[in-house]
Amino acid sequence: MTTGVVYLLLGLALLLAIVLPQVTSRVAISPPMVLVGVGMLIGLLPVSDTVSLDPQDHRTLVTHVTEFTVLVSLMGVGLAIDRHFHVASWSSWRKWSPVWRLLAITMPLTIGAVTLLGWWAAGLTPAVALLLGAVLAPTDPVLASDVQVGEPLTEDLEPDDGDEEERPEEDDDIRFSLTAEAGMNDGLAFPFVHLALLLLAGGFTLADAGEWIGWYVVGKIALAVLVGGAAGRLLGRQAFRARSDVLRLADQGEPLLALAALMAAYGGAELVGGYGFLAVFVCATTLRASERGHSYQRAMHAVVDRLERLMTLLVLLLLGMAMTHGLLEHLDWRSIGLTLALVLVVRPVAGWLSLSVAARDEDLDGGLDRGERLAVAFFGVRGVGSLYYLAYATSHEHVPGEDWLWSTVAFAVVVSVLLHGVTATPAMARLDARRRESGSAPSGG
Repeated sequence: MTTGVVYLLLGLALLLAIVLPQVTSRVAISPPMVLVGVGMLIGLLPVSDTVSLDPQDHRTLVTHVTEFTVLVSLMGVGLAIDRHFHVASWSSWRKWSPVWRLLAITMPLTIGAVTLLGWWAAGLTPAVALLLGAVLAPTDPVLASDVQVGEPLTEDLEPDDGDEEERPEEDDDIRFSLTAEAGMNDGLAFPFVHLALLLLAGGFTLADAGEWIGWYVVGKIALAVLVGGAAGRLLGRQAFRARSDVLRLADQGEPLLALAALMAAYGGAELVGGYGFLAVFVCATTLRASERGHSYQRAMHAVVDRLERLMTLLVLLLLGMAMTHGLLEHLDWRSIGLTLALVLVVRPVAGWLSLSVAARDEDLDGGLDRGERLAVAFFGVRGVGSLYYLAYATSHEHVPGEDWLWSTVAFAVVVSVLLHGVTATPAMARLDARRRESGSAPSGG
């Protein structure tokens, strides 16, 4: 593929990525759906035959590209969340109730169900089945823009008395729950990926189980939260309350602080052994809380959002191209059955159960009515995070049936993009309309 052709295709694809959000905002077609389709068309061109698109030939590259894409998205969703979490406030804990339920109940149930199906129905070894469950369990902050909160609300964006309908997502527990879940579970899936790798390495004993719980579950998560929180607090103080006007970045209007915060939080957490994904999200939400009404928050989010679009464009185009170059070659009835079970049964049922048992009053912040619980349970989008985890795992350990795993995970991502992309716009429009008709906003508490 010549350099001129590459630049031409990338330029046209970038133009498409810029236009798509406006064109598809009110129709049942999402930008990721179109980008995957464009990637498939590019893959059918003769000039693409000169490039290997097998992820096994480029594990390191795939790992780093998908890793950075998820990191940028985590910073973006963290900066967009307006509902701050106060550790010392019981009311704050309750307002985040759907998120804790999705993380503590839905995700483990999903991992367990996919593991069981992979072992019992697909004939995978327990370790490989667990890896598949861990890879497919986290929801994706990259491809779920249609069901997530928008840009951060600042003082210059607060609606006037007659404009409450302009931004219905501000008091929307559906978008908040899905956004916060996607922001956190990309890091919380790591313990299960590590457990699968330990099992694949062999010789897993009771002592190893204790180490896994103590270090991989508790220790690394705690370090991630501490590093991310510290980075967000320090950078927030620097940006908004530095004594020197020159060092007060918010007044200077330099939004690249968001990228500096991303890299500092991720690098710091990884250096001390914590989960970098979780640290970035915690850093972003802490930085967001440092000065909630300042327009600088929107400026930082805008920079991250544009970078996320570029990275998503690259990943989806390559995914589409790889699909026409043998990525789905090893797809079989087991892959199809597991994928359909995941998106149509496992996630919706696990999500519904976690949100419905002893549910919080729907009239309070963090409370969901029946329709809202169904929406949150259903819209568990799979995406770039799953591709990253599989690339990470196969880079660290020999995984039997790697070809089949790549075909299965890629198929799951595409099915999720298509199914959730078609249903997100009409479903969210209906829920928003119902909320406006009811005229009732959550009462807090």
